[in-house]
Amino acid sequence: MRFLHTSLTVGSLDRSLAFYTEVLGLEFERRRPIPENHAEIAFVRDPASGARIELTYWEGKERIDPGEQLDHLAFEVPDLDAFLAAARARGVRVAKEPYSLQGGSGRIAFLLDPDDVWIELLERPAGGAR
Repeated sequence: MRFLHTSLTVGSLDRSLAFYTEVLGLEFERRRPIPENHAEIAFVRDPASGARIELTYWEGKERIDPGEQLDHLAFEVPDLDAFLAAARARGVRVAKEPYSLQGGSGRIAFLLDPDDVWIELLERPAGGAR
């Protein structure tokens, strides 16, 4: 397993991109809509550590209440089905079964940690882009 990124819910993608790139000095990587989730995401990266933040804007979300900013933590796993089976055997709750996003090449699933924080698991196809 490899840690990929932390996702934050934001009220404005443009405003947040300006903050994370211009104020904090992170590098812009990419931005794209996720129509099936009514969302748009953008990734920024710390050039020193390689750590990434996914900024997630949810269409129609007019207010972000305290505690809602952390959207999810993401990990890459080599075999999603095997990982989910092992997690289930330990009593871990699966929030979303495996699926693929339109235009995506991998499969995604979500677990819940003991405090209901969403944990994304991403399985990329063999030789897939990182």
